[in-house]
Amino acid sequence: MVRDDGKRNFALRQTDGDESSVFSGNTPRQAALKAARRLDPGSSEDAADRVELRLREKGTDKVHIYEGWAWHEDAPDDKPDWMPGEITEANVSKQGIEHLDG
Repeated sequence: MVRDDGKRNFALRQTDGDESSVFSGNTPRQAALKAARRLDPGSSEDAADRVELRLREKGTDKVHIYEGWAWHEDAPDDKPDWMPGEITEANVSKQGIEHLDG
């Protein structure tokens, strides 16, 4: 279901079907990246734990499945004053789409 600003809402599904967090984005990947940044970050991208993220698009029965991971990285040299010296980066890899049984 598309909002007036063009963004779509995606609910993060737990294994028990609970949907307590909602992330918005123009694409499912954009919402998955936002969700991945909330994961417990590893010390580097290679050391980060991979976690399955299941995002149900609100208003549909589509569940987008991603593998997500997060890690700490030094902030860029040209960072703004308000940005901390260490930031959390994240990445996701699409695994597929499932449809909920209605």
